[in-house]
Amino acid sequence: MNISVNGEIMSVHAKTLGDILDALGYKGQRVATAVNAQFVSSANRNDTKLSEGDMLEIVTPRQGG
Repeated sequence: MNISVNGEIMSVHAKTLGDILDALGYKGQRVATAVNAQFVSSANRNDTKLSEGDMLEIVTPRQGG
């Protein structure tokens, strides 16, 4: 299926948000996530199903000032 990840269209086989995070190398990292502009907590990522055309945003924390 095709989804948008941080504005970039990708073809993925992942079925859940947790699966796509693992596939993209974010496993174990602290990130904020949203699917179709709705925040998804880390506790709900493995239960959040992805569908064709979904828009996923992944935000990593940054230090600095």
